[in-house]
Amino acid sequence: MIAIVDYGVGNIFSLTCSFQQIGAEAVLTKDPAVLKKADKIVLPGVGAFEDAARKLRESGMQETVLEEAKAGKPLLGICLGMQLLFDKSYEYGEWPGLSLIPGNVVDMKPLLRDPSLKIPEIGWNALEFPADKPVHPLFRYIKEGDYVYFVHSFCAVDCDDSVIARTDYSFPVTAAVAKDNVMGFQFHPEKSGNVGLALLRAFSEL
Repeated sequence: MIAIVDYGVGNIFSLTCSFQQIGAEAVLTKDPAVLKKADKIVLPGVGAFEDAARKLRESGMQETVLEEAKAGKPLLGICLGMQLLFDKSYEYGEWPGLSLIPGNVVDMKPLLRDPSLKIPEIGWNALEFPADKPVHPLFRYIKEGDYVYFVHSFCAVDCDDSVIARTDYSFPVTAAVAKDNVMGFQFHPEKSGNVGLALLRAFSEL
């Protein structure tokens, strides 16, 4: 069973439907006990980092997410949920993350090499796999160059060791990360059509 953390900041309906579409058992939960029983955990998220981090703490589920991840249970962060996995975010201030993956989250705008591009990045973009690493098992059912759907203004940096996919937005944007059993997608698999479903299927089979 896959537990989707319901702490008030995720696009959880679409995500739940996507897991159902691939035949995976997924439940929304606000109960730490359900997270402990689950085989895998998904941490979704949309909105502002500080607000999401606060709501996760106040939900009473943050400590359980950390405990289960550190015990080796597969954990997937999606969009803002991925950003929460890092050490720190500089989104309108400086905010601590979960420190499950080394790295920081910063504003994309100063990194743009093409100032005509708009922030947030909204729309489809292609995945690029690092040439110096084996393809991660999350990508077993897709290929390099497949398109996924992004909506974000901030991105992860200082995390090269964990990057398993990037996308190009006039600079190399961290699109997916993995450190042992902890993984993250900056994009929205639940909005990415058949490619997104294939990615969720791969996660459900880990």
